[in-house]
Amino acid sequence: MGKTAFIFPGQGAQYVGMAADFIRENPDLEKILKEFEKQNRIDLHKIMMEGPESVLRETHITQPAILFHSIAAWKYFSKRFNLVPDYVAGHSLGEFSALVVNGVLDFSDAMYLVHKRGDFMLKANQSTPFAMSAIIGLDAGVIKQLCEQVAQTDLVIAANFNTPEQTVISGTHTGVEKVTELVKAKGVKRVIPLSVGGPFHSPLIARAEEWLSQEMAEISFTRSEIPLISNFNAESVNDPETIKQNLARQITSPVLWVDSVLKMISLGVDRFFEFGPRKVLSGMIKKIDRNVKILSLDTIEDFYTIESELE
Repeated sequence: MGKTAFIFPGQGAQYVGMAADFIRENPDLEKILKEFEKQNRIDLHKIMMEGPESVLRETHITQPAILFHSIAAWKYFSKRFNLVPDYVAGHSLGEFSALVVNGVLDFSDAMYLVHKRGDFMLKANQSTPFAMSAIIGLDAGVIKQLCEQVAQTDLVIAANFNTPEQTVISGTHTGVEKVTELVKAKGVKRVIPLSVGGPFHSPLIARAEEWLSQEMAEISFTRSEIPLISNFNAESVNDPETIKQNLARQITSPVLWVDSVLKMISLGVDRFFEFGPRKVLSGMIKKIDRNVKILSLDTIEDFYTIESELE
């Protein structure tokens, strides 16, 4: 039998009403939200349930909301199935969710850290006009080369390698525009500008890396027997200090999601469980390797599909 990985989504998967059924089912989750509100003076529960969507989309709100939903879904699942993953992984912010599940981070500490991370990522850019865009339908290697070409004059990098056919670029507004022109000249029909609060996963937010490192130095990270596959280098890691370093570096480095998934498959993973809103990662993995099994838990209703598969 093959191995199993638990995976967790990043920013962009949020929606108004997220995690509502898990909270109703597990009143203990409200304690986490009340603790978060007391610590950060934000009524995250109300924003998640009622919106408005424009506020929920703010990075320092989105990140703890998605982490909370992901862990709520995993808790619901783990009470019903004693299934321990061989590996955990997450897309960008999702790495913090993964580290709660493998026991490296306390749930409340992770909520606090991703809230601060979102705040830092917004504040780090020093007024430089920025942009992020998703390029669909061109080889990632070609996009990376074009970014390197443009970056000689205007900072831009290939920031998220999501699927073999979808790469997100990030950097200065001019740099992103120039790469967009070049990919369109190569026949690309779909370039989607992203509504974001900063040039994420680019050197333009380098200060956020430093600030997050300082915050993580004050938080306990425990060694786990369940390895994390890191976005930073798509390698398996257990050591708490290395995990901290990689989480900090990830802020200004590309999210190597394709390589991370391929790494897990090379290690024998043939079954992925996605916990969190929207089932975004399931869609990505289908475009990376159609031969693996992917099961998603966004709402309690999804659980019944998983239950029938596992039984």
